[in-house]
Amino acid sequence: MFTSVLMVEQPLSATDVDFVTTLHDDDMSFVVLMQPRGKEDRLLRAIDDVALGELDEAVHERDEPEGEAALKPAAVALEHSLRALRAAGCAAVGQVVDDHPLDLLRSVVDQTHADEVIVLVAPHLVEEFFHRDWASRARHKVGVPVLKLYAHADEEGAAQAD
Repeated sequence: MFTSVLMVEQPLSATDVDFVTTLHDDDMSFVVLMQPRGKEDRLLRAIDDVALGELDEAVHERDEPEGEAALKPAAVALEHSLRALRAAGCAAVGQVVDDHPLDLLRSVVDQTHADEVIVLVAPHLVEEFFHRDWASRARHKVGVPVLKLYAHADEEGAAQAD
């Protein structure tokens, strides 16, 4: 069985699930690490929104739950993602990352003998430019290939993940 550690910031859309579950011909197993929104990232997210022409999202950045308030929505998003992966016929477990995501990633890769890490996030232009994004930093922490993919949103609003 091919094991991927999947680092995400939002619920997986149907497109995301289809994509990650068809990357390899083997039976797939996923360990999902859900990163809740942090207060320290608000400015960078707003700059990314402006750079991507999403001005309405930049204006409403402060309306989204962050820090401790983001843990419950992250848990709901994680459960949605795990159900979607299982429905696609894959084994899937996961957890919400509450602190030190890259240290946890290295630990999970070591414990599960993962074959790869997939970082599936929205574009973060500022962090990517300075190589401070998850994928760039993960490449220096784990001894397996790190694949960076951009997340999609379902038309029906799976990003809401009730």
